[in-house]
Amino acid sequence: MSGLVSAAESIDLRILTWPGYADPDVVAKFEARYQVKLKVSYITNDDDMWQRMQANQAADYDVFAVNTAELQRYIDQQLALPITPENIPNLAQQLPRFKPLSTIPGIVREQKLYAIPYTYSEMGLIYNLNYFVEPPRSWRVLWDPQYQAKILAYNGSAHNFSLAALYNGLSNPFQLEPQQFAEASQSLVALRRNILTFYKSPEQAQDLFLQEDVALLFANYGTQQLKMLLDSGAAVGYTIPEEGALAWLDCWAIAKGVRNKSLAEKWINYSLESWVSQQLTLRQGLANTIVPAAHSLAEDKIIWLQQVEDQQLRSQYWQKIISGKQIAKVPPL
Repeated sequence: MSGLVSAAESIDLRILTWPGYADPDVVAKFEARYQVKLKVSYITNDDDMWQRMQANQAADYDVFAVNTAELQRYIDQQLALPITPENIPNLAQQLPRFKPLSTIPGIVREQKLYAIPYTYSEMGLIYNLNYFVEPPRSWRVLWDPQYQAKILAYNGSAHNFSLAALYNGLSNPFQLEPQQFAEASQSLVALRRNILTFYKSPEQAQDLFLQEDVALLFANYGTQQLKMLLDSGAAVGYTIPEEGALAWLDCWAIAKGVRNKSLAEKWINYSLESWVSQQLTLRQGLANTIVPAAHSLAEDKIIWLQQVEDQQLRSQYWQKIISGKQIAKVPPL
């Protein structure tokens, strides 16, 4: 038992994050610079993150990586602590899209900063160069009957309702009124009829794209999927439609149970060094907040994910839609 206690006490910083966000060589250089010991724990989905952070009131971790939409419940439950921006000097190196931080939905509350943007991916549109000479300009192409059974889409309720809202011309795809929800449901029924199949992972989408006659792919995993397809030899392009693209933004946040807040902020600052952020892009194909992404433009319209009006209702109706059931009248939200 004493050995276990000693091992726990030897850890100076405990990080909970996604694979690829804190690779061993990157961690080793931080440890050497500050003469500390880090422990990195990995999660594979948002539910896993939430369960681990809730289990002991966030006392088991110091720093965690979370997207801006998910961050809200950590703030609500007081599982995340405010960050002192003056302790993150590398904020000055971030791209204009991330300045000022107050313009990014979800990371500032009551004038307190709760997260530092680290990596993101817009959910753009991958198109087959054998079908398109010019990039498609609108999400409406997914509903175009000439591409029936030649489209791959993601099997996800929240994102697809938001996508349908963009298709329907709504400025806020995350907060749908009852009539807007009903219209989005019918739009998704029409989309389902045009789709070859709905994929669940980037690997599945890659296999389907290479095996089937696919013209278009709604890239829920963005440039990560683009890199996978390009590496496999597929003739594809990537575009952000004129309506804009939904985008997740993963940030570093500090857990309520942090034991050394100064060291936690040093890690966040370190992750914003150009070479560290570039490793994420080179290895994972994900955009970082320091160096402009090769496949997107500064003028591309990015719509950061936010909490939706009713996640459970979206999930219930999505299951009906993909199963082909009749869509009844939508109840009041």
